[in-house]
Amino acid sequence: MDKNRILIFDTTLRDGEQVPGCQLNTIEKIEVAKGLEELGVDVIEAGFPISSPGDFNSVVEISKAVTWPTICALTRAVEKDIDVAVESLKYAKHKRIHTGIGTSDSHIKYKFNSDREHIIETAVAAVKYAKKYVEDIEFYAEDAGRTDNEYLARVVEAVIKAGATVVNIPDTTGYCLPAEYGEKIKYLMENVKGIDKAIISTHCHNDLGMATANTMAGLLNGARQAEVTINGVGERAGNTSLEEVAMIIRSHNDIDLITNINTKKIWPMSRKVSGLMNMPVQPNKAIVGKNAFAHSSGIHQDGVIKNVCTYEIIDPKDIGLDDNSIVLTARSGRAAIKYRLEVLGVKIAEEKLDAIYKKFLDLADKKKEINDEDLLVLAGMDRSSDHHIQLDFLQVSSGVGIKSVASVGLDIAGEKFEAAASGNGPVDAAIKAIKQIVKRNTTIKEFTIQNITKGSDDAAKVHMSVEHDGRIFYGFGMNTDIVAASVEAFLECLNKFRS
Repeated sequence: MDKNRILIFDTTLRDGEQVPGCQLNTIEKIEVAKGLEELGVDVIEAGFPISSPGDFNSVVEISKAVTWPTICALTRAVEKDIDVAVESLKYAKHKRIHTGIGTSDSHIKYKFNSDREHIIETAVAAVKYAKKYVEDIEFYAEDAGRTDNEYLARVVEAVIKAGATVVNIPDTTGYCLPAEYGEKIKYLMENVKGIDKAIISTHCHNDLGMATANTMAGLLNGARQAEVTINGVGERAGNTSLEEVAMIIRSHNDIDLITNINTKKIWPMSRKVSGLMNMPVQPNKAIVGKNAFAHSSGIHQDGVIKNVCTYEIIDPKDIGLDDNSIVLTARSGRAAIKYRLEVLGVKIAEEKLDAIYKKFLDLADKKKEINDEDLLVLAGMDRSSDHHIQLDFLQVSSGVGIKSVASVGLDIAGEKFEAAASGNGPVDAAIKAIKQIVKRNTTIKEFTIQNITKGSDDAAKVHMSVEHDGRIFYGFGMNTDIVAASVEAFLECLNKFRS
């Protein structure tokens, strides 16, 4: 392998999917995995097989679905975990076991009630055991960011000697400063005997907003694999963003690093993951936020008009943004919808196109134009067709000085129900009417409204979390009417009570 080649290890389907409300089913995971393959990702961490039957099955099916990327399964340093992971990878063309244990004094004392020597013994035993079944073994030293360098070097040397082909140095809590993390990688490169026999990997979290900076510091000091996620999704504040690392390397010829990423697939892949996970991309997100290439300052606008490089260091086309998009209106046909979705990286089966087109026409009657964000949301909403509870009608009256009243009709497994209620605003009234019908003890824990573009005819995306029987369920709705979008989100939560 080229000494300057950076392997991209994507953990969207494992670390990224641990975000509350962002769980994907197996079919959706396969869709993401195929997109990652087209993007040029080298390693896909497909799941944590022992954690659930669903995760196990996803690793199996992703292994069948993709061709050339390495498929990785996560384990603890436990033989049973490794056995299950080996079984899940049986169809993978290129397979990797990712096993490990915490190495910081905090983890050793409070998580494992152990000592440093026993942790090294456990780590070595796990690598040797996994090596019996799979040649490519990655070891993670959890909380390496807070592990002192001398002890970390001992751990790394021991697992490489035991057969690890990749050693992951996670900044698990996002604590390190970039200079500190870079120095840690440099120390390992200079002080670990046999370091040339393994690839050192970065895995940085964004708790203090330094995930990408730490990753780049690691790569510049000798790491040759970056563990990342699409849109930076991940637990707590998220992981290092794939798109940020890929575009930093592409933009900085002076650092002499390369990846296999087809950057023109970044924008559609970002939107695919956002849509499937029902997780909005913040507007000012680097590279893939909708404002990333927007200029509102007069000085900036003047500079860009004169020469785009005055304020843009990336050509939007380099990440797959198409300047010459087809304008979609109520007069657009199915072919235009299908074509635009394919440009955005979404392939729709013919049997699903009709349902999406019907939703498209309903929205197009309310908006002057349908933009890419609208279209991607519509493409992700066809899952509602098999919901147990569906909305028949919604009528709301509200205004200044009068109490809001809502009438709701629901179809529950083919049976029709109606109810009316008043409330503190139209959304509250509609939710109360639904509760009269379904008679479930629920509490709305989170209610977030996001507009897609700007304007009075804009579609609103509503994200909602609802507590029921001690569990949290997540729902999503989109409509030009905020009340209707809120009802759709609440109904999606109710439908998940049965799953």
